[in-house]
Amino acid sequence: MLELNLTPFPVIQTDRLTLRQLRQTDASDVLALRSDDEVMKYIGRPRAKSIEDALQLINQINDRISKNESINWAITLKGAEKVIGIIGYVNIKKEHFRAEVGYLLETDCHRKGIMQESLYAVLDFGFKAMMLHSIEAITDPNNGASQSLLKKNKFIQEAFFKEDFYFEEKFLDSAIFSLLDSEFYAD
Repeated sequence: MLELNLTPFPVIQTDRLTLRQLRQTDASDVLALRSDDEVMKYIGRPRAKSIEDALQLINQINDRISKNESINWAITLKGAEKVIGIIGYVNIKKEHFRAEVGYLLETDCHRKGIMQESLYAVLDFGFKAMMLHSIEAITDPNNGASQSLLKKNKFIQEAFFKEDFYFEEKFLDSAIFSLLDSEFYAD
């Protein structure tokens, strides 16, 4: 079974970004992200409505990190404190060496390669440091940008589930993508 130790928190540096732990002081940035209709358009999660909602989310994320249950990073530009996105592993299936990756990014940062840079770094960390064997991503089938990002990183669509997700009084479809460690590092 997969053994995780996420202490101390693993900060990841890329050419342009710092992926770090969310802090209480990030609450206004998290609120802006999680209340933005465009950012949340394809994410079937409740919108944040207050600073208290954002603080609760930050506390929940950090509590799960301290218990080695999941990990999320705040995405920031190097040298800046503002959180422009969040990326991480949820639904870690330790017995199967598998985790689900999820992410969101403020709209001003779309189409600038920021999520590509973040995702590549997090995938590399997942396979090398966490010793994952496979990583999955669950997307809204209408989210073409996310699906393109996943395909660029060698994910393959493995399933399509009709009306398998219930959110805000309607059933939504899901497209399931997966990536094996051997495929990520293959040329």
